[in-house]
Amino acid sequence: MRPVRTSPQTRLLLASLLAGPAEWRYGYDLSRETGLKSGTLYPILMRLAEKSLLETRWEETAGAGRPPRHMYRLTGLGQRWAREEAHRTHSSRALNPAFGDR
Repeated sequence: MRPVRTSPQTRLLLASLLAGPAEWRYGYDLSRETGLKSGTLYPILMRLAEKSLLETRWEETAGAGRPPRHMYRLTGLGQRWAREEAHRTHSSRALNPAFGDR
């Protein structure tokens, strides 16, 4: 199953999400962790959510004076797909060392 284009940036985000697949994550934290800028990160998050690979929700309690933030985590389908992509990428690199993120 390849429902989403797996650019190097998408694979980087998937690796970050797979580190704690059941945890809800903030976009800002994902940006800091991956180094992806918001103009790259949020379109990827939206594509993953549109394909039912990612759940989204608003933070329930934002705290005094702070607006609620959007949170993200992989769905069960998303976890399986992300693991398959990680395996496929690893296998491709093992078979062809010249394969890389350009």
